Amino acid sequence: MPKLRLAVLGSGSGSNMQSILDAIGAGTLDAEIRLVLADVADAFILERARRAGIPARFLSAAPYKTKLEGPAEEAYIQAIREAGADTVVLAGFMRIVKPGLLAAFPDRVLNIHPALLPAFPGLHSWKQALDHGAKVAGCTVHFVDAGTDSGPIIVQRAVPVLEGDTPESLHARIQEQEHLAYPEALRLLAAGRLAIQGRRVAIAPGQA
Repeated sequence: MPKLRLAVLGSGSGSNMQSILDAIGAGTLDAEIRLVLADVADAFILERARRAGIPARFLSAAPYKTKLEGPAEEAYIQAIREAGADTVVLAGFMRIVKPGLLAAFPDRVLNIHPALLPAFPGLHSWKQALDHGAKVAGCTVHFVDAGTDSGPIIVQRAVPVLEGDTPESLHARIQEQEHLAYPEALRLLAAGRLAIQGRRVAIAPGQA
C-alpha cells in the first residue's frame, strides 16, 4: 500500500496531530503529514507543525463561525490538493465540514470525537457524559459524513467514569486514549484494511 499523505486540520493545541507525528517518527505508522491548516491564527497546532518542519498556515474560514463552506471550503480543498495529500485528518477542527470537502476526498476524511458515539455528539461531550451519570466514556475515530459526528465508526476506546471525576479529569483520561486511537485508525487505513459497509466499517484481518 502507498504511504498515507495527510493534511491535518485543527483549531487548537494539536495534541492529536502530535500523537500521529510521534507514531510516524516511531515507525509504527506509514504516513507523512504534508500540510497542517488551522482556522485560528494563533492555534498551537501550527507551532507544533513548524517545529517538525511541516508546512503549516492559517487559512481563514470566514465569514462563517461554525462551518467550512463556500469560498473558504474551496480554498481549503485547493491547499490540500496542492500539498499532494490524499487523506484529511480533522484534529480538533471546530467546524462542520460540508459536502464539497467530502466529495473532494471521498471516504478519506477522518475525525476524532471525545465520546463513544453515537452517544454524546456535539460540543463538550465529556461534560455531557458526566452530567448524564454515564459509567463509561471514551473516544471515537470515524469517517466523516454530512451529519455531525455521525459517520461510520473505525475505532473506539473506553475509559471508566470515576467517582469524583471533574470534567477536566475525565477529559484528560479521554485524551490519553485519543492519542492511541487516532494512530491506530490511520494504521488500519494505511494497511488497506478498512471497508465501509453502510453504517459499519469492516476491518480485514492483519497486523495493525
